[in-house]
Amino acid sequence: MKLTCIRCPMSCIIEINEREDDVLDIKGYECELGRRYAIEELRNPMRILTTTVAVRNGLHPVLPVKTEREIPKHLILDGIKILSKISVEAPIHYGDIIYSNILDTGVDVIASRDIDAT
Repeated sequence: MKLTCIRCPMSCIIEINEREDDVLDIKGYECELGRRYAIEELRNPMRILTTTVAVRNGLHPVLPVKTEREIPKHLILDGIKILSKISVEAPIHYGDIIYSNILDTGVDVIASRDIDAT
């Protein structure tokens, strides 16, 4: 697998492969952050989920939301499906919890902006 590291400004191009004996071959990183990033991306990639949810009685019809921290990448689409089925009542404030413990990750989904009621 080839990837560009995002952990520091050097943006190293790293190549990482796992051999049959579970040993990792890692090339191209310039710092320890890059090495750890490559291992995480290979074994357990994590991402922030960002999407929108419907708003009832608000000045805007949708609210941008995000997870408060990263969740496993393979859960992103399931999280979006769950959030596409909910709506929230205005007013809403930045940081309000919109959905608790998404997909049993222990991570809350929070509002990314304020929306006043109509």
